Amino acid sequence: MKICVDRCVCFDRSFVDLLSIARRTGAASLEALQEETEFGLACRICNPYVRRMLRTGQTTFDALLSHVDEPPPGPPAKTG
Repeated sequence: MKICVDRCVCFDRSFVDLLSIARRTGAASLEALQEETEFGLACRICNPYVRRMLRTGQTTFDALLSHVDEPPPGPPAKTG
């Protein structure tokens, strides 16, 4: 069974629609896009997908992502 993730399910907002809004408004982060339209505030499962969408332009995903795959922007993790 193939997985296809293409939307915020809780708010029924497609990633195509969200990407269009991001491009039109200049929203470059999840938080900036959430200031423009409502999504990703209930279960938050779509948040790593939206982060990747903003970074790459991809709007359909075959793989399951988590916050580990697409962490929020911030200072680099310390190593060593």
